[in-house]
Amino acid sequence: MSKLVGIVFCGALVLLAGCATSPNEAQPPNWSATNAVHAVQNPPPLMPVPAVIKTNLPPVAFSNPSNPPPVTNSVRPCLAPVFTWTSLDRWAVENKLGSLRRLTGGPTSRYYLDTKNGLLVLDIGSREASWRGLQFHLGYAPEIIDNQVFVHGLDLQKNLTPLMLEDALAFGTNRVIVIDPGHGGINGGTISVLDRRPEKEFTLDWARRIKPLLEQEGWQVFLTRTNDVDVALSNRVAVAECRHADLFISLHFNSLAPDQRPVGLATFCLTPAGMPSTITRGYPDILSQDFPNNSFDTQNMLLAEHLHRALLHATNLEDRGVNRARFIGVLRGQRRPSVLIEAGFLSNPQEAKRIENPEFRQKLAEAVATALRPGENGK
Repeated sequence: MSKLVGIVFCGALVLLAGCATSPNEAQPPNWSATNAVHAVQNPPPLMPVPAVIKTNLPPVAFSNPSNPPPVTNSVRPCLAPVFTWTSLDRWAVENKLGSLRRLTGGPTSRYYLDTKNGLLVLDIGSREASWRGLQFHLGYAPEIIDNQVFVHGLDLQKNLTPLMLEDALAFGTNRVIVIDPGHGGINGGTISVLDRRPEKEFTLDWARRIKPLLEQEGWQVFLTRTNDVDVALSNRVAVAECRHADLFISLHFNSLAPDQRPVGLATFCLTPAGMPSTITRGYPDILSQDFPNNSFDTQNMLLAEHLHRALLHATNLEDRGVNRARFIGVLRGQRRPSVLIEAGFLSNPQEAKRIENPEFRQKLAEAVATALRPGENGK
């Protein structure tokens, strides 16, 4: 009987997929309306307290819950945030990653850590960093204390430890994924600077191309929409919940119209509680908020990094990095690792031309399938 109820509920979601968002529900962000705004937050006072970050965590594995909790975007009470700052060199030595060194022949504030798994590069006073040549963003800029590089405890827990010390994602045998083609129906998203074609058209085509490729790799694949309908954000979350999805990936294309200069690929995952977002786009960025998806902070970062790397390799788009954002409603209520991808700018003539080319969208689809191929998502 429970299975029958679940089937009926999922079927109802499909029928309701085109219904309008309720007046009290957060509307989808207008990705073309406002410029990207980097969150400005004053970090807590520097407190160089010795901190041991747990690194021997078990491999990340996902299973399908038999009785998922009700879907909600409500905010949970925030756990006590980490306010300690730690010597990065001491942390690296303790975890047998080698010694932090200052980069010569470049900015005097640039440091690097060359490990067996890859190269970490960061700058004092900057939140931008790179791991194995891929850009990502720290929550707080590193500081020099007593002639040593110190990083915030949340960055160790939520960024550096997942990237440098965690095992690869493990998906199990019964793999279920929900692909979310952004926008639809009256919510067309941004528009191409070339011929005014809407974003919703390209995201749906991209999703349709991903589906058979992932199915060939053993995934069960569900789309939040299969045609041109407007799906409420809550329904997109509910589809993943109903299908007991292991992963959720939302597909978008970017715009900063009327500015035609910005280019590149950006991947987003939810900002951990206590950490400022990379981008706010004018939305409030309340550090104390802790959403259901924050339970998957580590897996979110691993998934975002792996997808971002595969997409960059396949397309040669400019790297705009793995970003943290708190305003993306389709991610906050997810109870599974979830990311949102912005695969180029429809406001840039050159990138819009590529996005409108079906061959480019096929490359995007193949990159996602490659990233999620069993056995090929290691470090």
